[in-house]
Amino acid sequence: MNITMIGTGYVGLVTGACLAEFGHRVTCMDKDTAKIDCLLDGEIPIYEPGLDALVAKNVTDGRLKFSSDLADCVPDAQAIFIAVGTPSSRRGDGYADLSYIYAAAKDIAGHLSGYTVVVDKSTVPVGTARQVRRIIQESNGDADFDVASNPEFLREGAAISDFMRPDRVVVGTDSDKAREVMKEVYDPLYLLSTPFVFTGLESAELIKYAANAFLAMKISFINEMSTLCEEVGADVVDLAKGIGLDGRIGSKFLHPGPGYGGSCFPKDTLALLRIAQENGVTARSVEAAVEINAAQKARMVKKIRDALGGNEAGKTIAALGLAFKPETDDLRESPPLSILPPLAEKGAIIRAHDPQGMKEARTMYPDFTYVNNAYEACEGADVVVLFTEWNQYRALNLEELKEKMKGSVFVDLRNVYSPKQIKDAGFEYHGLGRK
Repeated sequence: MNITMIGTGYVGLVTGACLAEFGHRVTCMDKDTAKIDCLLDGEIPIYEPGLDALVAKNVTDGRLKFSSDLADCVPDAQAIFIAVGTPSSRRGDGYADLSYIYAAAKDIAGHLSGYTVVVDKSTVPVGTARQVRRIIQESNGDADFDVASNPEFLREGAAISDFMRPDRVVVGTDSDKAREVMKEVYDPLYLLSTPFVFTGLESAELIKYAANAFLAMKISFINEMSTLCEEVGADVVDLAKGIGLDGRIGSKFLHPGPGYGGSCFPKDTLALLRIAQENGVTARSVEAAVEINAAQKARMVKKIRDALGGNEAGKTIAALGLAFKPETDDLRESPPLSILPPLAEKGAIIRAHDPQGMKEARTMYPDFTYVNNAYEACEGADVVVLFTEWNQYRALNLEELKEKMKGSVFVDLRNVYSPKQIKDAGFEYHGLGRK
């Protein structure tokens, strides 16, 4: 099939490369000519393990191209995926900015030729697909097309495996003809008996929000339990194992931490609340999860401050990890970048390391000191705080780490190490939900 991907951000580039790997002829289109020029030069604008090799392979094999010209890639496409950004339009109120979606729909309309399925791949509020259909019809009354919603479920750091071996593929459409086209798009997965959920447009749009909100609720639940564990002397790791072995609950997303972040959970939980409010429905469990997450980040500021004796002024904090999770350079809504600035404002000195996130962090927080590794971060530090569970932080030489420090406080916000490991190395231990 000939497929066009509108947008070469995280979702568009990963999806385009993976569909090319399936054997389709894919053109990734973006209005940002600088980004297209980089891709044409073989440079990948985002960090995702394995993506550079996958893109290079399919470009060499002639199945993947890049363009900034809609006329070059829309007329011959049987399926056009819209994978542009949908950022929050007003900070904190849950509204999604759909201007890029609607602009893409209008731009596509004038170039449609022959039957085409226009696919919303971006995460969008309920009703967006029908608006895309309306915009295209109004812009080109002769267009022969259908609209489908095909939400993505890609985890940053594991996006390629998630695409190639998904738990399920969700396709929302009112058209039998579009359904058959989408089956052909995902034919390799269909042949492997991957579960497919074919549903209406509204259901498909809501599934993505509901899935992310449920996972965010699990994270907020275990974080709340970690606080309770600290108060009653229980161990949250044992608690999580004890409830996670229940098949009705499952162990995934039951790992306490400094709060959820990234491009999806914060935005999607607020968007789901907005959708519910606009339709006169309460979503109190999701609302509670959002409130708990904000409180967890604030509690982490207090935990670090208390570990420093109640006053961070003039103290040096070695921050290990800036990205919201391992194997990504994404700093959007990252907990460390909500927790460290309030401490810095009160006089703390921040020495930070992250394997992938420091380039962007430097532009956001130029007053932090950025170093080459965890050991350098700990030089002269009063406290080391493990924020992100990168593999290279999982087997640190704790004795060497302590020798470089001025203080002896270790705050493990991911429970990577056992209390015994930290204490045996001579540290004062502060974890989540355990002592």
